[in-house]
Amino acid sequence: MSGAHTPALERAPSPASAGHAREAARRSAGYQTWLVLLLSLNFGILFFDRNALNFLMPFVQPDLGLSNTQVGVLSSALSLTWAISGFVVGRISDRLGSRKPVLVVATLGFCACSFVSGVAHSFLMLLGARLLMGAAEGGVMPISHAMVVSEVAPKQRGMAMGAAQNLGSNLLGSALAPLVLVPIALALGWRTGFYMAALPGIVSAALIWFTLREPPRAIHEPQGTSPSAPPAPGPMPTLGEALRHRNVVLCALIAILLVSYLVICWAFMPLYLTQARGLTPGAMSGLMATLGVSAGLGSFLVPAISDAIGRRPTFVATALAGLMLPLGALYFEGPLPVLGALFFFGWSLNGIFPLFMATVPAESVDPRLTATLTGVVMGTGEILGGVFGPLLAGAAADGFGLAAPLWIMAALALGACLLALGLIETAPRIVASRTRAKA
Repeated sequence: MSGAHTPALERAPSPASAGHAREAARRSAGYQTWLVLLLSLNFGILFFDRNALNFLMPFVQPDLGLSNTQVGVLSSALSLTWAISGFVVGRISDRLGSRKPVLVVATLGFCACSFVSGVAHSFLMLLGARLLMGAAEGGVMPISHAMVVSEVAPKQRGMAMGAAQNLGSNLLGSALAPLVLVPIALALGWRTGFYMAALPGIVSAALIWFTLREPPRAIHEPQGTSPSAPPAPGPMPTLGEALRHRNVVLCALIAILLVSYLVICWAFMPLYLTQARGLTPGAMSGLMATLGVSAGLGSFLVPAISDAIGRRPTFVATALAGLMLPLGALYFEGPLPVLGALFFFGWSLNGIFPLFMATVPAESVDPRLTATLTGVVMGTGEILGGVFGPLLAGAAADGFGLAAPLWIMAALALGACLLALGLIETAPRIVASRTRAKA
């Protein structure tokens, strides 16, 4: 009876349609938004803790009798353990497929280290606290990016990863931190600032534990696949194969330069503004807060622009913009609001950090290796840039004055621009458009 009506067969979903249904449920818009916002908040609290020492350094340095070289060592120490932890924790997380418990433990760990920083009475004790803080914080970003890749649709991936890494970290860690910590230090002492910085992470850890689910493993999505197409499974490349990809190598080199740029700015710009330019602590905190506002907006605007026009042109333009910040601090003698505008636009290069640390490597090789590759790129940047950059800048500041670190920043931005010219384009929309044009 070829014409018989068989409703049972019509209602039975095919494996493909069932897979689409599961994918739609997993990628519900509400959960995606909450996931990105909560991970962004958590990373913002992390950066609030990390940057606290930089904004409090004009108070800490004279109290503990630190040299500029020791200031650089403190930044380098955190970068070193951050890098090691990022690679180790990211690799373990990829192998085990466990994200949420590790993220919660790391969050509680860096909160405890912030409290320990507040009780430090010597350079060595403060150094130990920074080493432990880097070890606790290093795994947070690779795991967060892996969760975003697993849960967020590819067509919003760049903007989502940018917001998760840069929105909270800059609004809280760069914009809010100096405005809160400097007045606390003036009124109650710099140690109280560290104690206050330790508290919000406890709330963030609880929200992660009770509201986020353990994400599924990311599935390989070949380059050029339409963002609306179902993901196609494929063999996972080895780590050695992934590390030989040109984009991964270039992203690691860019990370070395720009992580060094950021860490040098955080460590020495407050000192340059207060000691070399003679600004008050309040004016310094306002200018440094401008960086946070810039990066907070850039956290989703810059990746969204890269989704639309491509990763490579966005890299080149923002790296060139990074020259405005050190050169403006060195040479601009006009009104303070105009200097703040130079700081604002110069710091836009912060928007490409999630792109070269996670998005481009994941799009170039395999999103299932996101945590591992993020750990590798971040670790390379933190060790070779975050460790040696402040050491070099501190020694240069002791030898040639506090302007020397700013000249180093300008050279680093220019070098990142040149490296970005060699990137292979990976933005899904651009790759799909080029594929259609060739077809």
